[in-house]
Amino acid sequence: MAVESNKLRLRPAHAEELDELSGLCLRSKSVWGYDAVSLEACRAELSLHPDDLAGDNVWVADRGGAIVGIVQISTSGTVASLEKLFIEPSAMRCGLGRRLFEWAARKARALGAREMVIESDPGAADFYRRMGARDEGFAMSGSIPGRRLPRLKLELEED
Repeated sequence: MAVESNKLRLRPAHAEELDELSGLCLRSKSVWGYDAVSLEACRAELSLHPDDLAGDNVWVADRGGAIVGIVQISTSGTVASLEKLFIEPSAMRCGLGRRLFEWAARKARALGAREMVIESDPGAADFYRRMGARDEGFAMSGSIPGRRLPRLKLELEED
């Protein structure tokens, strides 16, 4: 079921949108100043595939038919992982990231998670801290060998 607010619609992603969504992830990552070589190294990790759509855990923000954001979670027992949260660069700084993050936390709670783990781009870590996540060490990048990423955790309160 889609959720609408202020002409912005949050809805499940569709298989025919996977290439578009993967491109959005790369464009969003580019705002942190990565060069073309680094972005290409991240392509596989940031790409979405048909099996990502199983379980209704990939949603998009759609504004007037244009996709302006994506969020993906996964869960294992009582732990959720924020797999992706990316905003189209032209739609940044208008509260969309907060909306998608709040959706992720609600969805994770509904699936039985009590905490959500985030392996963040260093440039995005402050956003997650503002959302209430706390630092919990580092994780190794799945794209760039030897690179450490901030690892954060959000305790999910019961509704």
